[in-house]
Amino acid sequence: MLTMGQNLMRVDPCYEDDDFVSFLPFAWIGEQMMSISCGLLAGFTINFPEEPETAQENIREIGPQVMFSPPRIYEQMVRTVQVKYLDSSWIKRKMYEWSMAIGYRAADLRFAKKPVPLWLRVLNLLAYGSVHKKLRDHLGLSRIRHTYTGGAAMGPDHFRFFHAIGVNLKQIYGQTEIAGISVLHRDGDIKFDTVGKPIPGTEVRVTPEGEIISKSPSVFLGYYRMPSETEKTLRDGWLYSGDMGFIDSDGHLVVFDRSKDVMILADRTKFSPQYLETRLKFSPYIKDVWVIGDQRPFVAAVLCIDYTVVGKWAEDRNIPYTSYPELSQKPQVYDLVQKEIVKMNAGLPPAARVRRFVNLFKEFDADDDELTRTRKIRRAFVEQRYRDIMEAIYSSQSIVHMDTTITYEDGTEVKIKADMRVADVAQEVA
Repeated sequence: MLTMGQNLMRVDPCYEDDDFVSFLPFAWIGEQMMSISCGLLAGFTINFPEEPETAQENIREIGPQVMFSPPRIYEQMVRTVQVKYLDSSWIKRKMYEWSMAIGYRAADLRFAKKPVPLWLRVLNLLAYGSVHKKLRDHLGLSRIRHTYTGGAAMGPDHFRFFHAIGVNLKQIYGQTEIAGISVLHRDGDIKFDTVGKPIPGTEVRVTPEGEIISKSPSVFLGYYRMPSETEKTLRDGWLYSGDMGFIDSDGHLVVFDRSKDVMILADRTKFSPQYLETRLKFSPYIKDVWVIGDQRPFVAAVLCIDYTVVGKWAEDRNIPYTSYPELSQKPQVYDLVQKEIVKMNAGLPPAARVRRFVNLFKEFDADDDELTRTRKIRRAFVEQRYRDIMEAIYSSQSIVHMDTTITYEDGTEVKIKADMRVADVAQEVA
């Protein structure tokens, strides 16, 4: 753990007078990586939220220089900004649109390692002073120097958003078995379709079968009382990740997906469902997505609307509803979600486009074992739990009936019955 922290800070130094906010569970390696390894080595101040519900407020109050989180926290930050944009006055919306257009243009040039012309740098300073600075302060990122995401895939739209407002968001990659991190983006060398280059002391290769393997002093000794699992994962000092990927021409590692999750599309090409899911979650109206389509005639999606955002959208249009299940099945809400899918489909090859979708009657929930605590879909579990939805999608049904049990935080179980509409996606570009 300490060796990993030392090698990480050889790339991005942390200092004694830095602040770090520890708001994630210590059961997750990512939190141990920053709070324990880097905290002990750098001696920075570790702050803890007053309550889980006040984490975002406390982050803003402290203004850390270093931050690490799974994508869900950054996705929620973007969603918060998008909701405020939808609720703001006409002149504020126009100022936001102008400043973000400038920020995106400058960020895209930096991503492409092209010079930012003087006139754009001047406009970007104006955009920063008038809008971006206030956005960063509102999100608690006013003093941020390095901010990292890991534990799950993050879509390019979220990456572009943060770099457009001047936040140095970088992807990291690793596993618990290598003390949390083996690969990291460098400043000025960020490609949002990669996870960067190995940190010092770490070697990364890709096997002929496409599996990512790593070697470093931080690789674990083995699984406790699981010798057969250890033999499969540790071979000749190399850690076999189970992730598929490749190393691009710039030496960056591209993580495709877990080998068991890679989809074979109808045209026999391979595709990552995570890519589609992260693109769709950039919409303020969509909170979670489960994409299916492995060796199927077409790709489909089961979506969870953001109840707060879509609820406000419905109220503004005088659309009555009383609950999440009712709101999710409103025809107007299906039309709203379909427009978001059509936008995403426009930039995809035909075989990867979502053709049918269902708005789920509830949110995916870690308490129901549908998500991990870092909000990654438990694909095998949801495929078994919602097999009736999959059958309805691929049998051309227009309605699917669900009879299931949901678990609340206090352990209470409630049986739910619901009818959901299966909708076809218009294939023309909006």
